[in-house]
Amino acid sequence: MSERRRTPRPTKRYPWLRPAGANRAGATPRPAPGPPRGEPPAAAADGAPSEVDERSVVDAAVYRDGRRVGTPDSLAATYRRLREETGAMAWIGLYRPSEAELLSLAEEFDLHKLAIEDAMEAHQRPKLERYGETLFVVLRAARYLDAPEEVDFGELHVFVGPDFVITVRHGAAPDLSAVRARMESTPELLALGPEAVLYAILDAVVDGYAPVVAGVQNDIDEIETEVFRGDPEVSRRIYELSREMVEFQRATRPLVGMLHGLMAGFDKYGTDEELQRYLRDVADHVTHTSERVDGFRSALSDILAVNATLVTQQQNAEMRALAEAGFEQNEEVKKISAWAAILFAPTLVGTIYGMNFTHMPELHWVLGYPFAILLMAVVCVSLYLIFKRRDWL
Repeated sequence: MSERRRTPRPTKRYPWLRPAGANRAGATPRPAPGPPRGEPPAAAADGAPSEVDERSVVDAAVYRDGRRVGTPDSLAATYRRLREETGAMAWIGLYRPSEAELLSLAEEFDLHKLAIEDAMEAHQRPKLERYGETLFVVLRAARYLDAPEEVDFGELHVFVGPDFVITVRHGAAPDLSAVRARMESTPELLALGPEAVLYAILDAVVDGYAPVVAGVQNDIDEIETEVFRGDPEVSRRIYELSREMVEFQRATRPLVGMLHGLMAGFDKYGTDEELQRYLRDVADHVTHTSERVDGFRSALSDILAVNATLVTQQQNAEMRALAEAGFEQNEEVKKISAWAAILFAPTLVGTIYGMNFTHMPELHWVLGYPFAILLMAVVCVSLYLIFKRRDWL
């Protein structure tokens, strides 16, 4: 990366941006590059774009003493205005920028190539890394979508330097226009510099978790009702919400450590007392949110176990009902079979004597008819007693 040309400007302290042991008071301005700042970077040997498409620039502004003094219409104009203003700060907001735009920013502000690679590819875990005087922060914002009842996650990358803030957004959340409006309405806070902007962004991301927590709590309440109502689709909903809580946990848990890392340097680097209070408040909120998310995961796990138990009980009840129905059906079949056998006996005797054979002794016997009737009765009574003893009747 070529060196930078910059007119020296008065600098102020940015406590957590300095590398350990650096002396801000004696810091020297960065050396000048070959080509002037603001021009698009030349094509790299690996085929990097040579033109900058700036359609992803949402807002670019230059501030001095907490007030906007310029709204350049391009990155190049922002670079020039920042050089012209003494003690100024640039705040550049991008939404899914192109590679050429990121390379232009890297050329201008000496951004580390590893941070640029992360910003290009996105899908990074929340983290805070320091590259010289530049702080690179990755945040996972979240918002709750009421219609589909699901959590949508966005990714935000923030580059914070001595006189600039660059935000690279890879999702709908958070609404950084509201953050900018808030900071511009409180110039005394914005005058504290890039670290104040970083606080405002952190605060907006953490505040955005509150509606998500409320929405998830409502979903869990509904799921509990559906579980005890026996809704067959509740298992899928529990699983999907559990996966969202895993993502939510991955977004909030690292943020707790990041904020505590910033707070640990308050005394060492003399952080402004007002910012200390603000950052402690953000840390308290994110800690509370992280604990709630942990509680949600535990609750969903318990609900899933209860649902599995209820489903098992329901299946056992259904199997028992089927067994009872089969038993009753078997009893009815035995009764029908018993009566069919009893009725079959006289039919058999009557059929035989109804053949009218010439040489059938009983046909010409005086006691033949009483004998046939008696035989039928004996057979029927015998079968009845046998079936009755076996509880078939």
